[in-house]
Amino acid sequence: MKRLIHICATLWLCLLCSFAWAGERVTVFAAASLKGALDEVVAEWSEQSGHSVDISYAGSSVLARQILQGAPADLFISANPDWMDVVEKRGLLMAGTRQDLLGNRLVLIGAKPEKTDWVDLADDLGDRPFAMALTNAVPAGIYGKAALISLGVWDDLAGQVAQTDNVRTALALVALQEAPFGIVYATDAQAEPRVHVLNFVPQDSHPDIRYPVAILRHSLAIEALLAFLSQEETMSVFQQHGFIPLRAQ
Repeated sequence: MKRLIHICATLWLCLLCSFAWAGERVTVFAAASLKGALDEVVAEWSEQSGHSVDISYAGSSVLARQILQGAPADLFISANPDWMDVVEKRGLLMAGTRQDLLGNRLVLIGAKPEKTDWVDLADDLGDRPFAMALTNAVPAGIYGKAALISLGVWDDLAGQVAQTDNVRTALALVALQEAPFGIVYATDAQAEPRVHVLNFVPQDSHPDIRYPVAILRHSLAIEALLAFLSQEETMSVFQQHGFIPLRAQ
C-alpha cells in the first residue's frame, strides 16, 4: 500500500513539473508588412524556447483598435509610432517596455518593369488604379500620401487611388496586375517576385518610418521574446528581409 502511495505521489509530482515547464503560448499582434521576416524569427525563438507563438497580422490601425476593444494580445508591433501612442494613452502598455525596433523605406512598384518618374506618373497611370494602403489609417498609406503631397503629385493621383486595409493587399493588387503601380514598403517589394521596384520614395518626403514594439501583458516568456527580437543575430534576419535595424543588444 505504501509503495502504491509512493508511486502515485511520484507520478503526481512529475505531472506538476510537466505543467510547470510546459511552453507558454504567446500572442503577437504585428503590422502586416512584418509577415515573412517575423515568421522566420519567431519560428527560431519557438524552437529554442519551447514556447508557442500565435501572430495576428493586419494594418496597425486595425490591430490597435482590436487591442483597445480588449483583444488578448501579449506583444504589439506597430508600423508607426502614432498607433502605439493611441494604445499607450489608454494605459495598456507595460511601463518601460516600449522601444523602436525597426525602420523601413517606401518604394514605387509596378506590375511591369516599365520606366516612370514622379513627374510622369499621372500620365503613365492614365485612368487605371493606383494601389496604396488606407491613406488616413494604415501607416504605409499615411507615409505614402505624405510623400506624394511633398512630391507635388497627390492631387493628380488622388482620384484613382485604390485604398486597401493593409499594405500587403496593396502589394497583391500590383502583383496580380489589377493595378499597374503602387506604393509599398521596400520589404514588401522584396518579398514579392511579381512586382518591380521602379523608384525609391525620397526619405525626406515623409516622416521617418519606425516600428515600435511594446509588451501588453507581463510574463517571463513575453519578456524573453522581446529580448530575442532585439538581439544582433535577430536583427540580421530582419535586415536580410530589407528592414533597417534600429535596436540590437
